[in-house]
Amino acid sequence: MDFTLGDNAVELRETLRNLLAEEIPPDFLGAFTHDPADLALAQHFCGVLAEQGLLCAAWPEKFGGAEASIWEQTVIREEMWARHEPRGAQYMGVNWVGPAIMRHGTPEQQQKLLPPIARGEVIWCQGFSEPEAGSDLASIRTAAHADADGWSISGQKIWTSYAGMAQWCFLLARTSREGRKQSGLTVFLLPMSSPGIEVRPIRSMLGPHHLNEVFFDGVRATEADVLGRVGAGWPIVQDVLAFERVGIARYARCERLLIEAPSALAERWEVIPPDLHTRWVRALVHCRRARLLAYQVVETQSRGSIDPSDAAAYRIAVTRLDQDSAVVLAEIAQFARSNTAATQLFQASVADHWRYANASTVASGSIEMQKILLARAMLPTG
Repeated sequence: MDFTLGDNAVELRETLRNLLAEEIPPDFLGAFTHDPADLALAQHFCGVLAEQGLLCAAWPEKFGGAEASIWEQTVIREEMWARHEPRGAQYMGVNWVGPAIMRHGTPEQQQKLLPPIARGEVIWCQGFSEPEAGSDLASIRTAAHADADGWSISGQKIWTSYAGMAQWCFLLARTSREGRKQSGLTVFLLPMSSPGIEVRPIRSMLGPHHLNEVFFDGVRATEADVLGRVGAGWPIVQDVLAFERVGIARYARCERLLIEAPSALAERWEVIPPDLHTRWVRALVHCRRARLLAYQVVETQSRGSIDPSDAAAYRIAVTRLDQDSAVVLAEIAQFARSNTAATQLFQASVADHWRYANASTVASGSIEMQKILLARAMLPTG
């Protein structure tokens, strides 16, 4: 396996870093703060990336991409996540909604839905988890009842990121209760403006827009809204989740903050206890481990598929890294005494990282479920 990421990786990183320096203020900590200007900046930046062929770089040209390699897309993921993801919620459409529509959508769905994603004009949310069906996703109760005009969808989703700002929902609903619970599921692509959809924000320390309840009360859907075949949603979801779990380069932000720590603390770095120095070094080693696991999954993805067990192994490593590095960084930040802009920005970045890290082993499938997936792949059956 070649870990150089291709001939264009170094040049692409330089291009992205220059673009980030021009477009994104140094104190930017993400799009989903209480300041609407942060979201507006992210949406503007997506347009800038799209104009330069960098938003959906690995997509085919016919869908608005630049035919770049999956390795080049990996470089983009790393540089974006290291800088608090200035694409905002677009990673969802870019990393897995768009590819799912390419694989399973009709030509009409592809023509209608993919160009707006490629231009950075639309935000998607994911209608998967429910109050009694999170990690056991196949147990969802949101139901789509067939009638003469299509389907009437009713039910509740929870922990739905970006639902309050999204224009479209990638919705999983039950269309049959016959056979195995996985066999009666269907994916619908629904406008969030559809009558009968209500979004209720859930307050949390993550800030606005991240967590929401979404209620569906007789929402209408037609055959044109179905992705793939009716009752064949489960394989699509499995595909989607594998792409989603590797699509965020969390290790890149951990590594950037860990590397910045000595310069941010300046002379105070020397007063940090030896055991904390050791844990700092260990966290950097774990960053490299998570990066290499990600590259292993990307290598498989470049051949047209993703092994769910590889994705699970990466997810376990990177979410543990998220939390372990957050603790180390928080302890290091306590030794800072300077009031310089660099030190204050480092402390704010560490605090932001710590908040998000607390949820990392639950989001996109709990770490317990990832361990089960990995165990099933490693242990003999029968």
